[in-house]
Amino acid sequence: MNLPDQQPTAPQAGQPTINDNARKFLADLESAYAAERTQIPTHYRDTSPIPAYGPTPPADQPGTRRPPMSQRAVDLNTTILSSSVLTATLGGAASLFMWASGHADPTVIKWVCACAVAIPAALAVPVLALKSLAKSAKEVAQAAPPTIHQHYSGPITQTTTTINADSHGLIAITRPQLPPATHN
Repeated sequence: MNLPDQQPTAPQAGQPTINDNARKFLADLESAYAAERTQIPTHYRDTSPIPAYGPTPPADQPGTRRPPMSQRAVDLNTTILSSSVLTATLGGAASLFMWASGHADPTVIKWVCACAVAIPAALAVPVLALKSLAKSAKEVAQAAPPTIHQHYSGPITQTTTTINADSHGLIAITRPQLPPATHN
C-alpha cells in the first residue's frame, strides 16, 4: 500500500519556530554583512624594500632563546654549534672505545680529544683561506670590466645580419654560413 507524501505541519521536536520578524531580522543581518564584506580589502601589497635595511637594530622577539643578531652571525653561530656537537660526539666515542678496550690512558685521551678539535680546525683553515681568495678575486674581476680597444682605418660600414641555424641530435654541430658581403 502506497501512502501519499505528507508535508510536516509542525516543527521538529525541540526546534523553535521562526516567525516573520526573525526572518526579516536575518535578512537584514545578511544584507548588512554582504555590504560590509564588499568594503573589506581582500589583498595587501607591502611596498617596503626587501630585505628591510636601515639603522634600526634587530628587535628581541618574545619566546626566542637566542638574542637578536644579524644573518651572518646566525649562520656562524649555527656552524659553531654544529661543529661542537660533531667534535663532542667524535671525542666521546673515541674515549668510550678506549675505556671499553682497557687502554684508557689519560694522556692518550687528552691527545684524542685535542686531535678531534685540531684536525677539523686544521682542515678548515685552508678551505676558508681559499674561499676568501676566490671571493676577493671575484670582486676584483667584477670591479674592473675589460677594456676593449678597436682600431680601424678607412671607411667603416656596419651591417647586422641574422643567422638562423637549425641543430638537432645528440651531438649537434652548427656551422653558420654568412651571406656574401656586398660592396657599394
